[in-house]
Amino acid sequence: MTRKCQPPWQVLDLVAQHLDPETLAAACCVSKSWSISMSSDHLWHPICSTTYPSLSNLRPVADVPYSKLYSLGRAAEKRRLQKPPKPLLSMNNFIFAIDIQNSRECLVTVLKPGGELKLDKHGVFRFDIDIESNNLVAFEAMDSLRVTWNVMLEGFKGVFMMMDCKGKGNFVLGLEGWFSKELPSAGCCSGGGTTSGLVAELRLGLRESGGKVVVTKMSVGVLNIVSWRYVFVDDALRYLQHFLLPCNYV
Repeated sequence: MTRKCQPPWQVLDLVAQHLDPETLAAACCVSKSWSISMSSDHLWHPICSTTYPSLSNLRPVADVPYSKLYSLGRAAEKRRLQKPPKPLLSMNNFIFAIDIQNSRECLVTVLKPGGELKLDKHGVFRFDIDIESNNLVAFEAMDSLRVTWNVMLEGFKGVFMMMDCKGKGNFVLGLEGWFSKELPSAGCCSGGGTTSGLVAELRLGLRESGGKVVVTKMSVGVLNIVSWRYVFVDDALRYLQHFLLPCNYV
């Protein structure tokens, strides 16, 4: 009987030079001798330098094989390109509750089911809310306004306060007024930070009437303070679910 034997390492080395990274990595798992041959620095150095040059430059200061550096780079690339999971909630699960008050009374309360809000054509978390003509808000002292925006889970199973601002709005008479509030971190997905990098924004459409200011419409949204652009709906939903769903669901 002819005894089978391993090919000499010189042959393995010649073959290895023609393998792509995935095949080379798989070949490392065949046996101990193959692993030694297929994980040699002289094979992985050009691969790592071409694909992840910044990691390859760490080799002189870190006693890590080039095959390991390539593996780390590949894993990081996959995580970066990985699509986030779909949110567990939809706009149909929400009710927007918005209050506008002055120092004496509540001027108006708006309750708007999320499913009735018209989605922005760009898919961002920004919604226009019309105020019916018989509910128009008229006031004189704009700096005394208190604006509160809560997002409630259907069935009143949970509530998250997006903002509670008093006398901190910015107004352009006859045009609009707007309020903003930085949102807290989402806990386990925040990396330990105290802020989320997100801002809740509420804008009021204004016009003058009989010496008073009338609010005719409003819009609400969530902005990313890095890009100062509105976040996409799915990103906002993933953020809100951390506050509105039990921890074991998120």
